[in-house]
Amino acid sequence: MNLNIIAMKKIFAGIIFSVLVFTQILVSAAPQISYQAYVEGIGWQSAVSNGGTAGTTGQAQRMEAVRINLAGVEYCAHVQNIGWQEWKKSSEIAGTTGQNLRMEAVRIRLTGSAAEQFDIYYRAHVQNGGWLGWAKNGDPAGSAGAKLRMEALQIQIVPKGTNVQSGGAAFYERKTNLPTV
Repeated sequence: MNLNIIAMKKIFAGIIFSVLVFTQILVSAAPQISYQAYVEGIGWQSAVSNGGTAGTTGQAQRMEAVRINLAGVEYCAHVQNIGWQEWKKSSEIAGTTGQNLRMEAVRIRLTGSAAEQFDIYYRAHVQNGGWLGWAKNGDPAGSAGAKLRMEALQIQIVPKGTNVQSGGAAFYERKTNLPTV
């Protein structure tokens, strides 16, 4: 009987190891995304990647633009007095620079084969609301019409179907209340 238990433990350990290796392969195969924010009083910050924070928190400074670097990504910004801009491609600027206009929201999506294999998640840190929930695959994150500045952004790419906890609503429009932090 003890030999059967030992054999079952070895089989179970082998299965767990195989699952961990497969998960690591999927995660390492995910495209590596980098992005940077143009922030009031700072200008372009250094690029961050894979879930890092672009922009600032706790400093009451508006994000004015974003630039995302990844082949097969498109994104657009909702900007004060402008509204939703057209979709941009990798390395292009969404938002404005030198015009003192706040970015209020963002939409990001993958294209081509990356969109078939991966989901892109992102969330905005918004004035008076803090970190909002995660949006994904082109859904809006931030606010529109509420006259609130977007202050920071985080982006991550995960294998298709991976469950990322949303953490609440990712987007608020005029006449809806932002959650309090």
